[in-house]
Amino acid sequence: MLRPSIIALVFACIAAAYDLQPPQAPNTLSSAEKSAGWRLVFDGATSAGWHLFGGGRVVGWEIADGALVALAQGDGHDIVTDDEFENFELVVDWKLSARANSGIFYNVVEQGYKVIYATGPEYQIIDDDGWPSRLEEWQHTGANYAMHPPLAGAAKPVGEWNHTRIVVNLGHVEHWLNGAKTADYVMWTPEWEKLVAAGKWKDYPGYGRARKGRIGLQDHGNKVWFRDVKVRVIPARG
Repeated sequence: MLRPSIIALVFACIAAAYDLQPPQAPNTLSSAEKSAGWRLVFDGATSAGWHLFGGGRVVGWEIADGALVALAQGDGHDIVTDDEFENFELVVDWKLSARANSGIFYNVVEQGYKVIYATGPEYQIIDDDGWPSRLEEWQHTGANYAMHPPLAGAAKPVGEWNHTRIVVNLGHVEHWLNGAKTADYVMWTPEWEKLVAAGKWKDYPGYGRARKGRIGLQDHGNKVWFRDVKVRVIPARG
């Protein structure tokens, strides 16, 4: 029978070996992620796979230290993926400058629309503490913007990296922020339709109607960094 001191030493060695494993580099896929069907949407070095909302090469953004950075150009500089997605899981790491506002969109349609938010629902990103005016509950980070207030406040301080996860599957949507669920809703239900009709989106007939579309990142006129943008398509039910 092993002595307790020896058992403790073995576990300590295992823990030390685990701690010595280097962290995964940004904008890379582990073997497990590849096996699970994940792919990079941002390669960490170029804007390949993205274009300006409405068409055209990406301008008003730069690649710096492995991040896709909005340079605070504002209107006309939102970007979207070349590919469209229907049922998927998306993860994104992001950080804000002080008093910044941004968002992550999905099911974005370009044809016939002048602005990105007229079609795609938005995962809200904002400097909750530093924003210069009072925020509505549905304007806080992690919210389904102008629809569902966040279920929890989980954003890190300005300048620190946050981890977002969005799951869209047959109209059921989940927002996650740093491991906490911030939204859980189902599109196109009577409850959802009532919220649309009663709020900001009543004047936007195309809002949330698409069953699939592009993923978008917003330049709201503030500097924002994005990296580790990865997507996994959820297989259709057989």
